[in-house]
Amino acid sequence: MSRNYILLLGFLVVMVIASLIGLGLRTQSNQTVLHVGHVVDTSHTMHRALSYFNDKLTEVSGGELTIEIYPSGQLGSERDLIELMQIGSLAMAQVSVGPVESFVPEMQIFSLPYVFDDADHFWRVINSDLGEKLLLSPLKVDLRGLAFFDAGSRSFYTCPKPIDNPDDLAGMKIRVMKSQSAVSLMRELGASATPISFGELYTALQQGVVDGAENSPITYYKARHYEICKNFTLDEHNTIPAIVMFSEKIWQSLNEQQHQWLQIAMKSTVEYQKQLWAEDTQVALTNLEAAGVNIITPDKTPFQEKVVSFKESFEGTPIGDILEQIEEKR
Repeated sequence: MSRNYILLLGFLVVMVIASLIGLGLRTQSNQTVLHVGHVVDTSHTMHRALSYFNDKLTEVSGGELTIEIYPSGQLGSERDLIELMQIGSLAMAQVSVGPVESFVPEMQIFSLPYVFDDADHFWRVINSDLGEKLLLSPLKVDLRGLAFFDAGSRSFYTCPKPIDNPDDLAGMKIRVMKSQSAVSLMRELGASATPISFGELYTALQQGVVDGAENSPITYYKARHYEICKNFTLDEHNTIPAIVMFSEKIWQSLNEQQHQWLQIAMKSTVEYQKQLWAEDTQVALTNLEAAGVNIITPDKTPFQEKVVSFKESFEGTPIGDILEQIEEKR
């Protein structure tokens, strides 16, 4: 199958989805309803945060501006959601920053390993001028970042072999997001990167298509991947946030008052989501341990040493410049 055919097929899928949901918003009497998509289930932290956002938005706007959420990948993959926003057929979406780097190269910084020392360092960057600049970097591709959501750090889960140090990854097939940075990182650690959509991952693990994957404790637990992969290694190799984005085409169709309502509601939601994420992470780890998962807390030093040259390869590039600015905020 040729690359052009695959691209055409992907475009047609996006257009079919767009036709099914219509425009990214609808207006009825004195109310505007924005359509919002994401790929996780309704019990996930991200969905609950967006539900909270709807409550706050309804409150501050007096019911004049609300959202309608399409969860669980109803509107397609994260890439589909991004493309729907670009053409104005979807108002908002919550996606991982990983797939966004294909559209906005600056977002690659989050896929680099061990960029942040801890959560405090991460949020210092996010709440700085640099964080604001990164948030708005999608504007050049008709997307507007509204906020970063906490998505924790990503760690390995494997079956049947556990990972105690990076040498254990040699020859293993690890599922990654469709991100060139993620593929490069796995190669650097000695694993074979296998990009697979999240919705297909459970079956891929079950059938042995891949030997493992990497994600946060919450996603590992919520997706029930622990039923197949019983080893979870808390190496926390990178911190890739989620991002809530808005179609710039639709943003420009709203008035200044509506912009303010969205920003006020989102500011409150970010704090709520951070609290939810911390609570749900602890619940996930407790439940995973109760389910008999082998939770490994490795020495991170060998992992960090393994990727030094990979990070150094960005020196003198725009990504390298961003990395230096992040290091200055330690």
